[in-house]
Amino acid sequence: MNRLATGLRFGFFLLLLTSTVGWSQSSKVNWKKVRVLVYTKNGKGYVHDNIPFAAKSIQKLGEEHGFKVDVTDQPSVFTEDNLKQYTLLVFPSTNNDVFDTDAQRLSFRRYIEAGGGFVGVHSVTGTERNWTWFKRMIGGTFAWHPKFQKFKTVVIDTKHPSMQGIPKIWEKEDEFYFTKEMSPGPTVVMAHDLTSLNGEEPEKVKMFGGSFTNLYPAAWYYHFDGGYTWCTTLGHDKKDYSEPLFMKHIFQGIQYVASQVKKIDFGKAYADSRDTPIRDN
Repeated sequence: MNRLATGLRFGFFLLLLTSTVGWSQSSKVNWKKVRVLVYTKNGKGYVHDNIPFAAKSIQKLGEEHGFKVDVTDQPSVFTEDNLKQYTLLVFPSTNNDVFDTDAQRLSFRRYIEAGGGFVGVHSVTGTERNWTWFKRMIGGTFAWHPKFQKFKTVVIDTKHPSMQGIPKIWEKEDEFYFTKEMSPGPTVVMAHDLTSLNGEEPEKVKMFGGSFTNLYPAAWYYHFDGGYTWCTTLGHDKKDYSEPLFMKHIFQGIQYVASQVKKIDFGKAYADSRDTPIRDN
């Protein structure tokens, strides 16, 4: 499928607003029962210097709200016996291949199929670029970004739990991520304002923007293959992870996913390889 057709399919979801009935109830979480795994391994290539700051900031959120946080860069943690203890996994600015074996990939996939949660931050869209299932779960894969600059981001679903208290128009310095191989499934709750970019490299912006001319996906959620995901492309600067508004953004993403996860049940998982065909939900 060409870029324009893919953009149109995904762009359609910019117009979808999930029913807000019950949002307030669904966002309630018993934090004492929540355990989060923050996974920080990167493959070969660029490694963000924000990762240790992101990990510490999530540990601080755990201390403040009463949930448990484990941090590791060891892919050996990806076994079903280990993953079943976690309400959700957080990948902060991971990039390229972050698993050592397909057995680890399979365990990760089966965790999602078992009803697990996933929160991806910033360059997570550049993770596992050669694994089709992972790209479907994330919503696409990294294409390009302009230089770090100030631009505007617009909340398009103000009633979604992860957007509560976030400015309708949020202007900040960050990297504006473009995505390719977009999946038509995610529901976008926040979008970048393409018109607020500084005007440099207009041909690239036009090419990677595809059919998007004003707004471009920035944060979204996706109930995919049995699990629950929430991703944001914001968060390049390590200073973000000590900034209250940005950390509110991350916390509310974690809170939303935690509110959706009820039980990790590997009896519901069906994949027997990393590339088992996806079943219809």
